[in-house]
Amino acid sequence: MARPSIGWIGAGRMGAAMVKRLSAAGYDVAVYNRTRAKAEALGVTVVDRPVDLAGRDVVFTMVAASADLEQVTSGDHGLFTDPDVAPRVVIDSSTVSEEASAAVRVAARKRGSELLAAPVSGNPKVVAAGQLTLAVSGPRAVFDEVEPVLRALGRGVTYVGEDEVARLVKIAHNVFLGVVVQSLSEITVLAEKGGVSRAAFLEFLNDSVLGSAFTRYKSPALVNLDFTPTFTMPLLRKDFDLGLAAARSLEAPMPIASATAQLIASAIGAGHTEQDFATLLLEQARRAGLALEPENVSVDDGLTPDE
Repeated sequence: MARPSIGWIGAGRMGAAMVKRLSAAGYDVAVYNRTRAKAEALGVTVVDRPVDLAGRDVVFTMVAASADLEQVTSGDHGLFTDPDVAPRVVIDSSTVSEEASAAVRVAARKRGSELLAAPVSGNPKVVAAGQLTLAVSGPRAVFDEVEPVLRALGRGVTYVGEDEVARLVKIAHNVFLGVVVQSLSEITVLAEKGGVSRAAFLEFLNDSVLGSAFTRYKSPALVNLDFTPTFTMPLLRKDFDLGLAAARSLEAPMPIASATAQLIASAIGAGHTEQDFATLLLEQARRAGLALEPENVSVDDGLTPDE
């Protein structure tokens, strides 16, 4: 299609950052958000109801949970409730269950729309740096049609297959996220208990073959104990629940993920619900009898905003 008009449902931290990228790329974007003031702060067209976006060519959804996705698409004043018009393509970037995604796909096709599942990897700072990645599933021809829009959002767009398989890709990704942070916490606490500063240990790790973009941009939080949330522990637990349920269904043992799920539950029980999930470090230190203090040093997170 020619440069499409864009609708966007859900302007939370991630949604807002992604809207800014599309707007900066020259797309005409209109936004619905439950809290209107958050959408108005983006400097784009704001609508009062999801259904007011039904005339847009492509509509993205970025909401918190499966029930929210069903509500904004088929609930009162939902995107699919206009009897006369519906978007050509709906792209959902929420982290929801495969069952909810499949139900929305059916509802979309009844209205003549196609759904692409396009969950993302990153946080708002990653989006601003142009480092967002997306896994996309659905009809290949539809993906090919809207791929230029998706590529405006970040550096990596991967078509992974038909129907809902992108949901499994994202859940597997987030399970790995939790396992990596738990493992990173364990070795960082080990090094500190042996007399090595967290800053020095993580600098070495990040410059080694085991370092990654993720370990680098988590390093400032681990070094300076700044746990401003990018992704909270309850949200991580939700994704582990989905991942372990998929593992049971597919008969794929996940012993390390299962153990990590228990450590996440323990951290939530200890009250780590509002901060970033990197607070797994604090619980690991507590179990090791180590009292952590911020090191108060400058640490490069590797995320330079896109120009």
